[in-house]
Amino acid sequence: MTTTTTITTPDTSDSGVLPPAIAPTSKRKARVARGLVFPALFISIALTQIPFLVTIVVSFLNWNQLRPGDISFAGLSNYIAVFTTGDFLEALIATVIITGTSVVLALLLGLAFALLLDRKFLGQGVVRTLMITPFLVMPAAAALIWKYSMLDVNVGMVNVGLNAIGLPSVAFNTDLPVVTIIMLMTWQFTPFFMLILLAGLQSQSKEVLEAASVDGAGPIRTFRHMTLPHLRQYIEIAILLGGIMMLQMFDPIAIMTKGTGGTKTLPYLLYERAFIGLDIGQAAAFGVITVVITIGAASLALRSLFKVFVEGEVR
Repeated sequence: MTTTTTITTPDTSDSGVLPPAIAPTSKRKARVARGLVFPALFISIALTQIPFLVTIVVSFLNWNQLRPGDISFAGLSNYIAVFTTGDFLEALIATVIITGTSVVLALLLGLAFALLLDRKFLGQGVVRTLMITPFLVMPAAAALIWKYSMLDVNVGMVNVGLNAIGLPSVAFNTDLPVVTIIMLMTWQFTPFFMLILLAGLQSQSKEVLEAASVDGAGPIRTFRHMTLPHLRQYIEIAILLGGIMMLQMFDPIAIMTKGTGGTKTLPYLLYERAFIGLDIGQAAAFGVITVVITIGAASLALRSLFKVFVEGEVR
């Protein structure tokens, strides 16, 4: 009597490689990890998505606080008003101008300060601590300091200095509102850019710089061909994160300029529609479109940021 034994081999025709076996311990750890993350994920969804869905519903309503009992379905009229009144386009342009200029100035100043602080000198730690102080000040407090202590037309330190050298006082908040906001945002976010770029400078190999110096490369040539390419990833990260934070700035505009003179950015426009105009439906429509634009810009920024990290790991 002949016994036939059939040996079954795993099908590896697709990839030719057996899938790795997952140990029970790894599965248990994965379940525990998902279980720990789920409550935070649930709370985040509840706190962000539910209010956003309510905002979408409100954006289709005629709802003005001057007539709280007169609420009706508005269809797309609120969204049409967003693009036909012209306020949204002006606010978008103001946001791009103020944010873009502030990012460029803060980046250049942050790079300059990072280069200066990347040297050994007496009191280096104290100087670094003082340099990052503006970034630690609350935006509302910083706006009040700049409005009254620095730029006030009568007692501001800037105008006192101008008068001391024979120049007339300048009403920055009314005559130069855009410049005023850009000055404040640059002052407050320069330390943020400086910290990121300083970390990049300190991660650069000192041996390579010394070898370049021995080979006859001067400071400018070394910075241009070695330091600046090394800082590219740090510069991109600083621009992305700093730009996202600057887009949300509301306090300086509300305290210093009230949105006048081309300083009405998207955050202030939403505040104006909801709490000054009391048009809740139209403010909700502005908010929905602003969120969509912000999510799109943030997605592109985060995609670029992740690409920077991946390229850094590959290198």
